[in-house]
Amino acid sequence: MSPIPGSGLAKGLAVTLRTMTRKTVTQQYPETQPDLPPRTRGVIGLFEENCTVCMLCARECPDWCIYIDSHKETVPAAVPGGRERSRNVLDRFAIDFSLCMYCGICIEVCPFDALFWSPEFEYAETDIRELTHERDKLREWMWTVPAPPALDPGAEEPKELAAARRTAEKLAAAQDGTAPGPASAPGPGSAAGPASGPRAGRPESPEGES
Repeated sequence: MSPIPGSGLAKGLAVTLRTMTRKTVTQQYPETQPDLPPRTRGVIGLFEENCTVCMLCARECPDWCIYIDSHKETVPAAVPGGRERSRNVLDRFAIDFSLCMYCGICIEVCPFDALFWSPEFEYAETDIRELTHERDKLREWMWTVPAPPALDPGAEEPKELAAARRTAEKLAAAQDGTAPGPASAPGPGSAAGPASGPRAGRPESPEGES
């Protein structure tokens, strides 16, 4: 049976009429910014002070899009008669986002919290060479990294915080000439608690606001 002439046009117009009466769900970007999830993988920020040039991120990157250059410097002995030490100094840290597949392996394997996800995604370029972000640009993205969510107030205190708190108490007791008292677990709102402050190693905002 041959189709009725004009039936296809009638069906198309019927679909158009049905959709005209429905509320639109399209966000008018860029006038309306999207509501992104808190763990959005937008761009990678670098906190240079935490980087020890261990090269783990560059070695584990599946796309080989991380470029790191460094040199060694000799650190004088801390005490007379001590031994000099050498340390790695970062010369270049760059990420080619035209190759990056946003797997997050570099952030996961970094043992010193030097790399962080930022939800910023508006860094498109007309020249593909501009998608290679050097360390100065990666440092700028750090100001857009959101603070981590607060930990469970009833969770066990991290061993790093506990060790730092005990050391601070011993130093304070030595200055006051008194013996340190028993260690007490900090409350959820105390300065040493796991739920206070931004993530360790993450810088504050440039304006000094929390």
